[in-house]
Amino acid sequence: MEEKVDRSQTHVHEFEGSTFIAEEEEEPHNHRFAGVTSEVIPCGDSHVHELLTNTDFFADHHHEVGIRTGPAISVSTHKHVHFVRGKTTVNDEHYHKFIFATQIEDPLVWDD
Repeated sequence: MEEKVDRSQTHVHEFEGSTFIAEEEEEPHNHRFAGVTSEVIPCGDSHVHELLTNTDFFADHHHEVGIRTGPAISVSTHKHVHFVRGKTTVNDEHYHKFIFATQIEDPLVWDD
């Protein structure tokens, strides 16, 4: 007997952010990034998402932002966001810290 697997799509979140400034003494700069998370990854009584994207370029280098979000944070009856905090990959002998929240899922769906 073949086991049935639920392959229905769940949801994703858009995200955008800026890194904190690095190389404050040598060449102070930061980077920007944006993208869309993975679908839902069940985690305890909640869920998380993973994301992987590149930052923009500065002085011939960029970084990767790859991390798992925190659990869902309710912002209304049927809407939520996720908190994200971490560090980029090392490139040009430095990394950047970042902190942001994802955007809500399904932004065009009205929530009463």
